[in-house]
Amino acid sequence: MRTSAEARLADGRPVTLRAVAYDDLLAGELVARVQQEYVARYGGPDEAVVDPAEFTPPAGLFLVAEVDGVPAGCGGWRAHEPGVAEVKRVYVAPEFRRQGLAQLLMAALEESAAAAGARSVVLNSGSRQPEALALYAALGYTSAPGYGVYAGLPGAVFLGKRLDGEEER
Repeated sequence: MRTSAEARLADGRPVTLRAVAYDDLLAGELVARVQQEYVARYGGPDEAVVDPAEFTPPAGLFLVAEVDGVPAGCGGWRAHEPGVAEVKRVYVAPEFRRQGLAQLLMAALEESAAAAGARSVVLNSGSRQPEALALYAALGYTSAPGYGVYAGLPGAVFLGKRLDGEEER
């Protein structure tokens, strides 16, 4: 995983990426903010079941990003199936958007999932998150089979990416 000395925003400010428990107070505040974003965009929070223990290393990870000591974003991954990690709760606070923080978070999540043995990652987003969809496309994510509570629902978008350099079949 990248260290705070290596991770910097586009303007040069250092980013501290810190692993925390999913049910940590700061993580909870950021997750509440992402859930409010879902309420604003979709009319309700994400209904996918999340057990905080699923984000505990080595089978998962939850990161909080801080810029100048200010909570700026978060994201995590959990085991989806053998060799596959699911990315969840990627969020960047509005005042830190469009500065490269989401890319830093995603890179750290992908690196740590690969180090834990994941060969690929999947995620679920939605059609009302065009900024997120553009980010994932730029990072090499492509269409993936649906899963979970949103599989087959209109507007649900499922994406995946190989981490091991192999091509998708």
